[in-house]
Amino acid sequence: MILVTGGAGYIGSHYVLYAHQRGEQLLVLDNLAYGHKESLPSDVPLIVGDMGDKSLLDSIFTTYKINAVVHFAAYAYVGESVTAPAKYYANNTVATLAVLNAMRDHDVRQFVFSSTCATYGNPSYVPMDEKHPQNPINPYGESKYFVERILKSYDHAYGMRYTALRYFNAAGADPEGSIGESHDPETHLIPLVQQTAMGKRDSISIFGTDYDTPDGTCIRDYIHILDLAQAHALALEKMRAGELSAIYNLGCEKGYSVREVISACEKAANRSIPYQEMQRRAGDPPRLVASAAKAKNELGWKPVYEDLEEIIQHAWNWETNRKY
Repeated sequence: MILVTGGAGYIGSHYVLYAHQRGEQLLVLDNLAYGHKESLPSDVPLIVGDMGDKSLLDSIFTTYKINAVVHFAAYAYVGESVTAPAKYYANNTVATLAVLNAMRDHDVRQFVFSSTCATYGNPSYVPMDEKHPQNPINPYGESKYFVERILKSYDHAYGMRYTALRYFNAAGADPEGSIGESHDPETHLIPLVQQTAMGKRDSISIFGTDYDTPDGTCIRDYIHILDLAQAHALALEKMRAGELSAIYNLGCEKGYSVREVISACEKAANRSIPYQEMQRRAGDPPRLVASAAKAKNELGWKPVYEDLEEIIQHAWNWETNRKY
């Protein structure tokens, strides 16, 4: 059985859907601070609780035959991490350490970690590969970076195999529309633009129009949520086969600007979307694009949904018929 921490959240729930459809036995641990129990299949058990609760973790590992952990649980608001760093280090780093210690104590040795390109900080070169220097510029990125360092030590000392997956911009939704993105507050560009299209917001803000990019706005690498799910499944398969620990970037290796995202959202919604041009935000790099060659070569990962318009259409289908 696989323990999925944060499995009721946006990315975690899509992994649960993907793995469940492929016959995996799953158990979800989520405190529902940001997750939604409605996002889970009815026959996947959910334990509501905190991953930092040692007694709860001991009970889970004693009661269930857990043989791997796929770890999504984290706070992920970059701005909030700057104003409330204690919250991020306590949850993303210290509570993750509690999970790793429970795994060590109960002889569970396979761990798939939801990491982030935020561990790199500002890009020294683009596209960014796994050898790019890691110099996170906010506590969110640091909290994930610290876990990567812990994983390396735990592998060396305790034989705990891990795969750390550094995502770029997760986007989209289940193509069937059963689950999707639902954050409060929402900070991701695509749902914000689509909510503007629906009249739930007056306009979308474009932060910076004078970057050294073709249209002057920031460029980001958007990866479909189910392609992320596929990568987690492949990472676990690789470790089950006895492969060593590894780190992979996950991205489509294509960059799309803020204006291109708005244009694609207008096409999906079949209407114009009002926007406001604002000053740059501090710390926003002009361009973040992944090199995912290593994941493709070593994991056999093949993204299915690489077209921005398709990613946005799936998100629009969810946004206009959301269930939670």
